[in-house]
Amino acid sequence: MLDDRTLDAALETTLDRTDFPELGAKYEGKVRDSYFSASADRRFMIVTDRLSAFDRVLGTIPFKGQVLNRLSAFWFDKTRDVVPNHLVGLPDPNVIECVECTPILAEMVMRAYVTGTTSTSIWTHYQKGVRNFCGHALPEGLKKNQKLPQPILTPATKAPKGEHDVSGSREEILATGLVTADDFDRAAKLAHQLFAAGQALCAARGLLLVDTKYEFGKTKDGRILVIDEIHTPDSSRFWRAGSYEERFARGEDPEPLDKDFVRRHYSAMGYAGDGEAPEMPREIRTGAAVRYIEAYEAITGETFVPDTREPLARIRENLHI
Repeated sequence: MLDDRTLDAALETTLDRTDFPELGAKYEGKVRDSYFSASADRRFMIVTDRLSAFDRVLGTIPFKGQVLNRLSAFWFDKTRDVVPNHLVGLPDPNVIECVECTPILAEMVMRAYVTGTTSTSIWTHYQKGVRNFCGHALPEGLKKNQKLPQPILTPATKAPKGEHDVSGSREEILATGLVTADDFDRAAKLAHQLFAAGQALCAARGLLLVDTKYEFGKTKDGRILVIDEIHTPDSSRFWRAGSYEERFARGEDPEPLDKDFVRRHYSAMGYAGDGEAPEMPREIRTGAAVRYIEAYEAITGETFVPDTREPLARIRENLHI
């Protein structure tokens, strides 16, 4: 684990914005800046240190982009035989070179526990009396953080930056006209397979993969690939398995290794994504970094060694631009 001095120094050099027109046309997402060059038929995705929660960018976290990029690469490699993915290479700690795909405009969200704090979470809806969530009948008497009888798929629309994702059943997502039934069903099947593989590996490492979201895209020849990221602290919720049962029995929240640490801070302040977000305190930024790094090390079994060079200059050098 990194020392406090390294984390504090990194607060001043986080990767917040990029501007590399040499790489092609830019699309800025909540966390990733994506560049596509039609002439080269390739895409570079730069994973920034921005943290998004409640469908808002709340600030930056030291080394977050490096953790996400390297952890995604780990999972892409481990699950390549389960579901094909878009990874070509990692030319920089914050950059992935990938196969160009047309995104399928529905997020495939897998859930194994009744939990969450956001407006789209299953626990938020259950508390309000909802007993049919995204087409799934839920029994009475469930408690917060309780395990579901089996994992469920709760898809959502893919909202532009600054807008809220909307969860729905298969029928409701198809009714938007944004995704075909064939693409939806193919992606849904792959999501179930990925989640099962992710849960198995996490269990072997003493973690619970609680929920996650997957994004898929289609290649020019019609193949469906998992894109963007996979099983990271941004896209997934991880709990420490060893303390889960005891903490659940006491009515306490599990130990998180994900951005739920930040969500809980904002929820305690009464912020749920509406209007401008309060500034993220330094201790929350470094605390989130610690949890991201812990997740990386717990999952991969490797020590996280960051590249502490100024990121923009380093990316230019590594990508030869």
